[in-house]
Amino acid sequence: MKIIKCGMEDTPRLAAMNKMLIEDEQSDNPMSVEELQNRMAGFLSSDYSAYFFSEQDEIIGYALIRHTSDPVYLRQFYIDRPYRRQHKGKQAFRELMAHLGLDTVDIDVLPWNERGLSFWKSCGFTETCVSMRYKR
Repeated sequence: MKIIKCGMEDTPRLAAMNKMLIEDEQSDNPMSVEELQNRMAGFLSSDYSAYFFSEQDEIIGYALIRHTSDPVYLRQFYIDRPYRRQHKGKQAFRELMAHLGLDTVDIDVLPWNERGLSFWKSCGFTETCVSMRYKR
């Protein structure tokens, strides 16, 4: 598996994958692919970097990381649906950590995303806090 740093020219593909991530997580984010592309461009022009996961010249997923937080913050992580349940996610995560020389990273997982929680725990993550929101 290859780790490929993304550039601004990759924002359309990143936004399309982000839209699928939002659907899979059952997030309440209503943004369109166009809005997600604009948001992704904003991320990439700030303190975030995106990376594609490539296998046999096929892009199978991506990660969006904020490098300026301590520890580094993994904001988005996505493996395309046909490549799931084949250990590609764990492989991509481990190779990304090695590629970036990281040993600690923070993530957020939506509380109802049981598959996501299970995946991240299987990668060695432990819960450190519970974030809550009041919305009227």
